[in-house]
Amino acid sequence: MPIDLHTHSSASDGTQSPRELVAAAAAAGIDVLGLTDHDTTAGWDEAAQAAHEAGIALVRGAELSTRTGWTSVHLLSYLHDPQDEPLAAALTRSRTARVRRAEAIVANLARDFPIDWHDVLAQVAPGATVGRPHIADALVAVGAAPTRDAVFASILGDGSPYVVHYDVPTPEEMIALVLAAGGVPVIAHPFAHLRGASLDADGIAALAAVGLVGIEVDHRDHSGADRAALRDLARELDLVVTGSSDFHGTGKLNRLGENITNPDALAAIAERGRLAVLR
Repeated sequence: MPIDLHTHSSASDGTQSPRELVAAAAAAGIDVLGLTDHDTTAGWDEAAQAAHEAGIALVRGAELSTRTGWTSVHLLSYLHDPQDEPLAAALTRSRTARVRRAEAIVANLARDFPIDWHDVLAQVAPGATVGRPHIADALVAVGAAPTRDAVFASILGDGSPYVVHYDVPTPEEMIALVLAAGGVPVIAHPFAHLRGASLDADGIAALAAVGLVGIEVDHRDHSGADRAALRDLARELDLVVTGSSDFHGTGKLNRLGENITNPDALAAIAERGRLAVLR
């Protein structure tokens, strides 16, 4: 039973609509799909209808932006109440901050590349959460690089002079909001060192102490040694272990189902969430 709990649609920075994503997952043999767009639940309804028609299960979620110091920490929230006002307000603020950040990055890039804000907006689906991948797509469109991955490996990579940070909650603050909304917080790709500064074992332990439920262990940005260390840590802290593709559609190498989650881990998440897994 292939279970892929971390994917993105055009509601944030994926290249496929929620319906297209579900169709691709069904074609890839995925039985349970997690939709986790950045700081939004806008794709849930379309994905739910498509999943029902395709005969696959849907885990509704989101990938939430947080920061501790200079370290960006992505938190997956599963099965939370989208109507919970404090969490919904936090996500609205995060989306606004993402836009302001993107505008600042584009202004920096415009000094060296033939790109402006209209080029970025041309890459964003209506109502989608704007992010760096849209800027990467705009750079590809103007011929600055061949693919999204190439942009992140060079122009917008770690330490890039074009990139600026933005104001979002701390992981501890976001975990509290997720739990209050009935969600299940799982830290995404915590040892993805190529993405920039990352949490260490002590940082993850501190989050476990305030309610973190799981760790995304099996992810393409984790080496074999990273995965082994995270499994040991999850065992020590009694955390759920997940695996997923972090699929974004075209432009990135990630493929649906390339890493998957154990059914027991899904059951542990499902029993904690306020919402049901849609089957």
